[in-house]
Amino acid sequence: MAWFKRGSRESSGSGPDAGQETAAGGGLGLGDEVPLTPVVEPVPEADLARIAAAVAELEAVGVDVDDLDSLGAALDAASAAWASAPEQEREPHDRIIERFALGIGEHLHRHTDLRWQVVTDAFGTDLAVADGMRGDFVVVPLNLVAVRWLRREQGWLPGVVGHLVRRRTVR
Repeated sequence: MAWFKRGSRESSGSGPDAGQETAAGGGLGLGDEVPLTPVVEPVPEADLARIAAAVAELEAVGVDVDDLDSLGAALDAASAAWASAPEQEREPHDRIIERFALGIGEHLHRHTDLRWQVVTDAFGTDLAVADGMRGDFVVVPLNLVAVRWLRREQGWLPGVVGHLVRRRTVR
């Protein structure tokens, strides 16, 4: 699930993709070439502002982004409220998913060695948290939330994100 539309990239021999190994995109619909390993780039200012706005929205309703139990309880409550509201009164689910995804990403950014990056791989380009500029370990928070939202899972956030925090602070 990509946040950014993947455009064609022309190789100029310089820039973040210089020397990047690629393979034919084939039937993936991603253009002529896709990276074999993740390509990470800095996050544009507009997306940093989106992250800050989402964190501010969460904090405005009493969510502590530094507390996984607070984040998890708020996501579960938002999901339940959305499901029980009449369809015409619902906030768009993609907005709720993004707000909590950015809150999770910010938690990982604050409490681990993972940093906000724009990551391009065989599946597209996403706003993610990754280690360094190599992208050996990548978490796409939008995917964490969206998949579980679709399955109406409850109570998953503290355990899943807590595991990631423990994994990335042991290093």
